[in-house]
Amino acid sequence: MSKAEEAAPAEAAPKKSKKLLLIIVGLVILLAGGGAGAWFMLKPGPDAHAEKKKEEPPKTPIFMPLETFTVNLMGGEQYLQTDITLQLYDQAQVDLLKLHMPRIRSRLLTLLSSQNADELQTEADKQRLVQSILATVREPVNPKGKPQEVNDALFTSFVIQ
Repeated sequence: MSKAEEAAPAEAAPKKSKKLLLIIVGLVILLAGGGAGAWFMLKPGPDAHAEKKKEEPPKTPIFMPLETFTVNLMGGEQYLQTDITLQLYDQAQVDLLKLHMPRIRSRLLTLLSSQNADELQTEADKQRLVQSILATVREPVNPKGKPQEVNDALFTSFVIQ
């Protein structure tokens, strides 16, 4: 073999490796550019950070104790004496409830006196009664009015005799 024949395969090898190297570098640049573009497109903008900062801290609950309720239970032989405290987060709602307290107490007295002592023994029974109390208190005090925004009803005493 002559020197020219030996040089031809040697020159072909560097051309192929340069071509392969250029393809790999091109792919890396393309992938890096695509990744950077996706990062810029998907990252939260300044408005998203502003919304997170504007989120209000959790409101402090307002507890509104009601006067003691003493009612005869269904069957007439037993009575229930209970203290209920309402949990709200809006002072305007507290003021509205205070303004309409006679109507709310009347509703609650009717609800409590319709209970049976046997149905108020377990924790589940008391939770069911709490849900009924909440539904009763949330009823609008004015016709076509909005429901009250009461978050919870808590028993602070509960005696059946």
